[in-house]
Amino acid sequence: MSIFPPPSSTYPALPLPQLRTAANIHLRRTRKILLLLSLTIVSAFIFVALALYGYIAWTLGHPHADALQSNPMLAVGLPYENVSFSSKTGAAPLTGWYIPSAVASAKTIVFSHSYAGNREEPWMPMYKLTEELHNKKYNVLMFDYGYVSSQSKHAFTAGVKESQELLGAIAYSKQRGAKQIIVWGFSMGAGTALQAALQTTDISAMILDSTFVTTPDTMFHNVKKMINLPEAPSKWILRMLFPFVNGVGFDQIPYQKVLTTAYTAPIFFIHGKEDERSPYEIIQHLANNQKANAESELWLKPDAKHELVYDSDPQTYFQKTMDFLDKVRLNL
Repeated sequence: MSIFPPPSSTYPALPLPQLRTAANIHLRRTRKILLLLSLTIVSAFIFVALALYGYIAWTLGHPHADALQSNPMLAVGLPYENVSFSSKTGAAPLTGWYIPSAVASAKTIVFSHSYAGNREEPWMPMYKLTEELHNKKYNVLMFDYGYVSSQSKHAFTAGVKESQELLGAIAYSKQRGAKQIIVWGFSMGAGTALQAALQTTDISAMILDSTFVTTPDTMFHNVKKMINLPEAPSKWILRMLFPFVNGVGFDQIPYQKVLTTAYTAPIFFIHGKEDERSPYEIIQHLANNQKANAESELWLKPDAKHELVYDSDPQTYFQKTMDFLDKVRLNL
């Protein structure tokens, strides 16, 4: 006889249905925990991704611009006036310098500075250019766009608000007696000039250096240089977030019209073939659109990068730009 009692007498077995029910409860609990964990991870990933893209969109709309370092009198001995004027929309005043010609003149150059620049355009010899233009009897207007100016601070809008501010600068030049107004733009400021020229006939000619036309492709091309993001869905997300963060959407930028317009005003395009921010093929396309205007031209510098055409050949830069001004000069 066994000295051990039967198992059933000490550990009564649970009925089979009851065992299955306990196992099912445990399985369901495990599945819920895993589902909640998965949802938490996915939600955290989406939050981090949106925060990253939102920060990129905010950064694009709020570039850092250095403070002014000098002025026309200190730099090249030219008398100037501190001036202010409104955007065409009547927004808060923009500030700038007006450098009158030594003799009465109805010809004015309006400089249109680049993204993250200011009226001094740190990458260009602005004071040397101003001095040369002064000697050629041009008035010169240098001003800061609203996303740079402390008085009218707003987010950068890829030319939407900036083109209205440039139109305000043109209107101010007319108030000062200008009958020939030439816009000289750099990078994004050149793209802004093209947007403004869609809306007015007051621009007599344009010199556009390293023109940047803001499209979803060119904007993402430059974002990718800062952080290596996949094109899909990054381009779509940035396009959706930009208006929420900065107040203006890409659908408000008339880039398609810019890319297809034959402008009445003659344009001198200056561009580097090694431009890493604005592919030269876009500028070649823009220049081809202007072939009906015999005074328009393109200088495509083979070895120059973005806004560095002047650095690659200062003498030719001065010669070509001044020759263009002589070509379009009005007898005023």
